[in-house]
Amino acid sequence: MTTILTPTRPPHAFGRLAKKDLLTIQQLGASDVDTIFATAAELKKNREYHNALLKGKRLAMIFEKDSLRTRFTFDVGMQDLGGSAVFMDHRDARLGQREAVKDMAKNLERWVHGIVARTYKHRAVEELAANCGIPVINGLTDYLHPCQALSDLFTLHERFGSVKNRRVVYVGDGNNTCHSLMHVCALMGAHITVCSPEGYEPNARVVSEAMIMARESGSDIEIMNDPEVAVRGADAVYTDVWASMGQEDETEERAAIFEQYRVDEEMMALAKPDCAFMHCLPAHRGQEVTSPVIDGPNSIVYDIAENRLHIQKAILVLLMGAKA
Repeated sequence: MTTILTPTRPPHAFGRLAKKDLLTIQQLGASDVDTIFATAAELKKNREYHNALLKGKRLAMIFEKDSLRTRFTFDVGMQDLGGSAVFMDHRDARLGQREAVKDMAKNLERWVHGIVARTYKHRAVEELAANCGIPVINGLTDYLHPCQALSDLFTLHERFGSVKNRRVVYVGDGNNTCHSLMHVCALMGAHITVCSPEGYEPNARVVSEAMIMARESGSDIEIMNDPEVAVRGADAVYTDVWASMGQEDETEERAAIFEQYRVDEEMMALAKPDCAFMHCLPAHRGQEVTSPVIDGPNSIVYDIAENRLHIQKAILVLLMGAKA
């Protein structure tokens, strides 16, 4: 049974996810994702109705990377829920350089009720979580981007009614966004095809993890290199930048390698007529996607961006809403 937020059902009633970390989709079961989706849908209906769910709660936001959507939606989300957020800018000094990550975690758990961290190394969020007793949320690492993937699938759930047996095709670099997308599709029974240039496929460990998850859900996992074959009959086509943050020196080299992986009108025509176009943003029009596609009627990129707020509010409530 899915628990819905009401004034008479306080957030500490949510149970299994209370005080847990969210570093990877692998920490969730399908029922947990269902609960996150149902909670996000309820929060989305009437933002003012739920404006005291995290009253008095404080969130530390530790960011090594620039951000628009992650920073804004977590901060605004805490304000919407009656709490507050404190931004810690670590773009000049990586975690662990000025002070041991362990010491930072031990201090923060005395002052705040949760941490969201956006880092380069995935090990940094793991170290934070290992050294404090408050929830740690992965706001993005070079390895995974779970909040983005949950927003992606929630948006498809809104569009299609269910993601079960829907076919998602990811075209481009097998990066952190791709990894978490594979995890959540495999968990929830959506079929996913990843199409990348040779040598830029997703991490082999992630592929193996997704295939194990898919055995239970009935999801199909495919890795291929031919975009024309990959996108045929797709319900959704997803792409991301060819060079992520920290890979700027590879931009020109990658532009030549990924040329045939640009999502344009011709590629989208191979998919289903109502195929959704997806992108986590920021986007580079004319590189990984053309303007007519990302700005066209089948694009749901801004719906996904909006849903980052609602999904992350759900995560905050479910993880941080427990009684102390």
